[in-house]
Amino acid sequence: MSQELIDLRGRMRRFIDEEVIPAEPAFFEEQERGGFASATVLQPLRAAAKAQGLWALGHPAEIGGGGVSFMDFVYLNEIIGRSELGQLAVGSVSMQDSIMLHRYGNEEQKARWLAPMVAGEIFPSVGLTEPEVAGSDPTLMQATARFDGDDVIVNAHKWFTTGANSAAFTTVFAETEPEAAARHRRFSAIIVPTDTPGYEIVRVIPTMGHTGGGHCEIRLTDARVPATNLLGGRGEGFVIAQHRLGPGRIFHCMRWLGQAQRAFELMCARATTRYAHGSLLSEKGEIQRYVAESAAEIQSHRLMTLDAARRMDSGDEARIEIALIKFHGATMLHNVIDRAIQVHGALGVSGDTPLERMYREARYARLYDGPDEVHRASVARRLLKDPSSAPWA
Repeated sequence: MSQELIDLRGRMRRFIDEEVIPAEPAFFEEQERGGFASATVLQPLRAAAKAQGLWALGHPAEIGGGGVSFMDFVYLNEIIGRSELGQLAVGSVSMQDSIMLHRYGNEEQKARWLAPMVAGEIFPSVGLTEPEVAGSDPTLMQATARFDGDDVIVNAHKWFTTGANSAAFTTVFAETEPEAAARHRRFSAIIVPTDTPGYEIVRVIPTMGHTGGGHCEIRLTDARVPATNLLGGRGEGFVIAQHRLGPGRIFHCMRWLGQAQRAFELMCARATTRYAHGSLLSEKGEIQRYVAESAAEIQSHRLMTLDAARRMDSGDEARIEIALIKFHGATMLHNVIDRAIQVHGALGVSGDTPLERMYREARYARLYDGPDEVHRASVARRLLKDPSSAPWA
């Protein structure tokens, strides 16, 4: 890392630890009541991030972001991820969608959505997963969109459209080319404003004991939007989705490191202050094993993730590396938080520490952006076909 990046990470660490983390309880309470966009505690944090030069750092400079390189932002995201609120506080929550719109959007779309999204004035959402079919096989999607003159009419039933209850629009993936020979060329991406007639938020799905995550079930019934709302070309939906998801998986994995490192610190602090059965917990072999194994898992995942980011930064698609860190990171995150809870005893499952919420959020990691089983199978197929494609080869 350059000295400039080291200094920037230090400033980000102070902001996350000293301003964002203390605001978590108030934010989560407000988020549960009305969604993250209405949380009043968020506004001063975002203003502070902008004033301190920490806002939208990974967004390209030409769209109003900080222009930090992909690799440097991966290092920053490790710090941002220490708090679940971090992405919202520093504007990186819209990074994938902003880059997607910047890359594939037409001038009209960019003028309407891009600048306010980078500024944090509006939020995006994405409609991929459907309740009726397996999300791990997107070619099964049943959503359809048909062109009618200058318009496109969308019919879809989606769920886990995260943030739809706070978003200005949803990028809906739907079948537009049913006759295409290649299944992956049958789908397109269409920007549908959430105030479009026929767009309905059916419910915010309760997940793991709360609704604050904003995981929405939505239904679009003959939702008519201009054909110019097509993002990219017809049949390019999966190409667009993969260009969004690939870097996003690396960002997830670095954010998970921030969560795991925070849980690790809490575990160590508890172990060195809690006395039981004649000694501190830190003096007991089993607890020492928890600490050592957690440190090994965090560091190994960190190095794997940085390697995947390095390869992607050099122009490599890094498909094997990204799949590896996706399922490895999800397991690491669960293990470290689970051990931290165990060291805290009954306190660990209470709401008096952040661990119980972190544990619930960690369980999602094995599902979103592709379940572990799919990523493991993808890695195995590629390596069996060509063992020389292994990361160490």
